[in-house]
Amino acid sequence: MIINGERSLGKFVMCIDNKSNPASLILGKVYRTLPDADAEPHNMLRVIDEDVSEPDGYLYPISMFTPIELPEVAERVLMAAGD
Repeated sequence: MIINGERSLGKFVMCIDNKSNPASLILGKVYRTLPDADAEPHNMLRVIDEDVSEPDGYLYPISMFTPIELPEVAERVLMAAGD
C-alpha cells in the first residue's frame, strides 16, 4: 500500500488528520488496516475505526494517516484486541 507517497506493508497506521470525520477517527490514534486492492488505486485505505459495528472497516483517504512500525508484542496485542 502507498501512504503519503511511500510504500508500506504495515498493518497499522496513525491518524494525522480527522477534520472530515472526528466522530470516527481520533487524531494520533493507531488504527489497524485491512487489505483492499480496489481502494488503493483511488488513494483510499480500509481502516477499522471507532465504529466497531462494521468489522470490514471503512474507507478513508490515505492522506489522513501515516504508516507506523510497532514492536512485535504491540502488534500481537492490537491484533488480538481486534478479534
